[in-house]
Amino acid sequence: MTDLQPLAVGDRILRKPYIISGPCSAETPEQVLNTARQLAHAGIEVFRAGIWKPRTKPGGFEGIGVPALEWMKQVKEETGMLTAVEVATKEHVEAALEAGIDILWIGARTTGNPFAMQEIANALAKAPDTPVLVKNPMNPDLELWIGALERLYNAGLRRLGAIHRGFSVYGKQLYRNQPQWRIPLELRRRLPSLPLICDPSHLGGKRELVASLSQHALDMGFDGLIIESHCTPDTAWSDKDQQVQPDVLGVILENLVWRNSNEASENLNHLRTQIDYLDNELLDILHRRMEVCREIGNYKKQHGMPVVQATRYDSIMNNRVSAAVKLGMSEEFMRTILSAIHEESVAQQIDIINR
Repeated sequence: MTDLQPLAVGDRILRKPYIISGPCSAETPEQVLNTARQLAHAGIEVFRAGIWKPRTKPGGFEGIGVPALEWMKQVKEETGMLTAVEVATKEHVEAALEAGIDILWIGARTTGNPFAMQEIANALAKAPDTPVLVKNPMNPDLELWIGALERLYNAGLRRLGAIHRGFSVYGKQLYRNQPQWRIPLELRRRLPSLPLICDPSHLGGKRELVASLSQHALDMGFDGLIIESHCTPDTAWSDKDQQVQPDVLGVILENLVWRNSNEASENLNHLRTQIDYLDNELLDILHRRMEVCREIGNYKKQHGMPVVQATRYDSIMNNRVSAAVKLGMSEEFMRTILSAIHEESVAQQIDIINR
């Protein structure tokens, strides 16, 4: 996927950073147009609204459907904003394109379904210039995310982008969906020309988290934001807690620090050189550690000892984590690192014992 094209509608190339906003759901003509007018006044380029709403359980509000596409037409005619909706089936794609919707996005549930993605890709093959944004799947599976993008790419689409909305977790957490930032960053590493957009509304699930999550995404080099905004969010028919009023969105955007992605300065290059040197030192230390582990494996083999000794592992984990926290590193980070090192150490010892 090296020949991706800029996100554009006809000759109109979207401005960076991309800002997409609008209500979770299109509810009434008045609600849609009122919100759109306020967002246009705030300088938003792309107006989004949910037309078809996938619900976890039956009985909830599942969107207005096709009639709401007429309201999106009115938004475009009156404000000049581009319009975007979520599609999940071939019929959605056909209806949206017929109504003149400019940008489509694929929701998390659909991204994780290869059959649905192929159906959508086949439908979009007839309109390959359509910009399509693909949200990450519900579970933290990078290959599934890339696979969904590849299906669209193989159908001839080149104006593609990705939306990071976080990953589902069980139980009550600070965030509605866990960010797991390493996954979108790995996506960026593997597909560097793919625009990457953050969805802080679905990440946090609370409007008070939108600003901080947006800033974090921008600090990590994301190309834009898709934020849910509603003229009267407390009365919204879906996801009212995560939507912000248009004027509040304007304040959030004004206070964000937009990072300059120009070529690195000499000082930054010097610091990166230091990182490269330290990384090489880490590799050397890990190599020497594994050599010691293999010696331990030989000793255990000679004396008929089991590889894993839980008491020793618990002691190492607790002591190292405590020391790392005192040095300013997070407990979660250190546990992740130590777990990975322990797993490789065990594998090295098992390899010795089985020889």
